[in-house]
Amino acid sequence: MKVVVLSDNHTMDGLLESEHGLSVYLETAQCKCLLDVGASDRFISNANRLGVDIKAVDYLFISHGHADHTGGLPAFLELNKTASVILSKNLFGQNYFSERYGFHPISIDFDFSPYEDRLIYVDSDEVIINEMRVSRAYRNRYPLPKANQTLYKDAGNGIESDDFNHELIFSFGSEDLFVYTGCAHMGLLNILDSVSLSTGKRIGTVMGGFHLMDSDKVAQYETPAEVDSIAMALNKDYPHTNFITGHCTDEKVYERLRNILGEQISLFYTGYITTIEQS
Repeated sequence: MKVVVLSDNHTMDGLLESEHGLSVYLETAQCKCLLDVGASDRFISNANRLGVDIKAVDYLFISHGHADHTGGLPAFLELNKTASVILSKNLFGQNYFSERYGFHPISIDFDFSPYEDRLIYVDSDEVIINEMRVSRAYRNRYPLPKANQTLYKDAGNGIESDDFNHELIFSFGSEDLFVYTGCAHMGLLNILDSVSLSTGKRIGTVMGGFHLMDSDKVAQYETPAEVDSIAMALNKDYPHTNFITGHCTDEKVYERLRNILGEQISLFYTGYITTIEQS
């Protein structure tokens, strides 16, 4: 299984463009998938430089409705004429907002109706296509990320806290699952708990943002002790799982996670490429 990061907040290659967004290309023996489309069309130019053919993508998975994961959708649909788009039906009819750095919208203004025949909706039930599993996180044993408190939506009843009913989980494989978290707004531990219980399978690799932010003078998020607690839970419950993160996992948080998880965790960036063995 080949994985290529087409869009992330950081890059180590001056020929590739970074942005506050996330897009990951996943190629398996069964299909070619795109996991989110970043904040703009930059994932396309980066894909061209990295030898990824966006026109050949079979499935596009949208993890949730925020613009840093959906902003490239118009460009994708204009370029790729055949791929099915997997998303939550709850994504429609809602506008999203953030109050970080001043209250502002984080939705895209886009009409999905011309592409209705290409949309595959996931509500509460799991959808399985070519060893891809798409579902919602239904477990809530663990706290949600504190940075969620800065995020809101308007579903027609005025501004309210975002409950992330539009967030989906993507997993792939028959054993040793590959799990993509998007931004993990429902909480990384809740997501992995849901996948483990619903599939009964081992989790081999987890990739995506964990929505764990560094506290600063303006906002306070998870304390060092709370970050350590998350890392210890991951180490205890998923000792053989590899975690690859970036995007909304901040630097100081990552270092604390790595202090406990060690080689179990690594950082991705725009241009990151890896091959994952599947059993």
